[in-house]
Amino acid sequence: MAFPIIGVLAAVVPIIERLWPDPQKAAEAKLRLFEMQQSGELASLDAEVRTALAQLEINKEEAKAGPFRGGWRPFIGWTCGTAFAWNFVLLPVGNWALAVAGIMVVPPPTLGLEVMMPVLLGMLGLGGMRSLERLKDKA
Repeated sequence: MAFPIIGVLAAVVPIIERLWPDPQKAAEAKLRLFEMQQSGELASLDAEVRTALAQLEINKEEAKAGPFRGGWRPFIGWTCGTAFAWNFVLLPVGNWALAVAGIMVVPPPTLGLEVMMPVLLGMLGLGGMRSLERLKDKA
């Protein structure tokens, strides 16, 4: 459903007046808007605004996704985090608890951190560099 052109003009004029407090510049902007209406550019602008609004809605829905969505980087992060938790928390505590309880079991395997560490440290390093770039407004 297209916006009526009059409705668009009525909605945009107060915005123009707020953006350009100088009456001369505001009048120039209103004149340009009126020229766009007459030439048909406003209709294409309306289509561009609709496209941008639709993309914003898509972005909002994608942002609602859970922590396991997002591609390879979160997958690698969760995998490395799970392996760290297993090797440094779950396995030692579990072995200790079994030893205290006097239960003898075959010890579960540890995960190969020598292969995982370069991947994790590379990801953390790139993430840290990206954060530093953003802090220095170099992004």
